[in-house]
Amino acid sequence: MNEPSQRPVPSTMSRDAFVARFGGVFEHSPWIAERACARVADGDCDSAEGMHRLLCSVFQTASDAEKRGVLTAHPDLAGRLALAGHLTGDSTKEQASAGLNSLSESELQVFTELNNRYTSKFHFPFIMAVKGRNKDEILAAFKSRVENDAETEFTTACGQVERIALLRLKDMLP
Repeated sequence: MNEPSQRPVPSTMSRDAFVARFGGVFEHSPWIAERACARVADGDCDSAEGMHRLLCSVFQTASDAEKRGVLTAHPDLAGRLALAGHLTGDSTKEQASAGLNSLSESELQVFTELNNRYTSKFHFPFIMAVKGRNKDEILAAFKSRVENDAETEFTTACGQVERIALLRLKDMLP
């Protein structure tokens, strides 16, 4: 683990370093870090919570189309990208921590069917902050949320994206 003095201090980073470091906090959406960089105030974003507030303020003020782009950038849980080993490092660790990398054949079939149903209905993948959760909790949430209306689920998915960002930032910053 890095010593606190070795961790990056966001308020002192160049724009390029800032975007390189925080551009993946919101899955495949460096534009959030690019916009946030212009709003960095001395020390206000040097903690995980401060950086989270900053990045989320950009996400929350984005257009619905931009938010939907963030949602669609996320992989399916236990989906074909995971099976092929093509997830980001963060997504791989997060899904593995919840046991999604070791599903039985029948569990994988249930996840695949739910992924297909959910994506057909909402046009973005099921998103859940899975760190600290197990596959049974995830499956129960999946089965419940696939019954939501489009507006409720869009709002819920955006909230989950923000939760994922916080968990990632806590791994990156004090």
